[in-house]
Amino acid sequence: MSMMHTIELTTFFDFIDEDTIRIKGHRVGIEHVLYYYLEGYDPDEIAQEFPGLSLDKIYATITFYLTNREAIDTYLQRRQLRDEQAYQQWAAQPSPLIQRLHAFCEKQTEYK
Repeated sequence: MSMMHTIELTTFFDFIDEDTIRIKGHRVGIEHVLYYYLEGYDPDEIAQEFPGLSLDKIYATITFYLTNREAIDTYLQRRQLRDEQAYQQWAAQPSPLIQRLHAFCEKQTEYK
């Protein structure tokens, strides 16, 4: 006797907006798990990188990816572009603390 269970995506994921899908109960986005998976890590190795994530959530993330590969690849590309743009903006306008640290480091190298 075979029993099929339908699992709702909302059981495992929070769909914040089109560019933010998080694993339910965590601040971890699916992209974090998937980057490791796409680098060749197996679920147990991914669990070591994210000790707070259960294996069922890791497997659910991988399954979600495999069943929606084209859409999730597009999502991952958008996330990567968004993250790169945020970094470029941050680097172009460093906080006063970062500016002071850079000035301090420059002075230290002048004295050597």
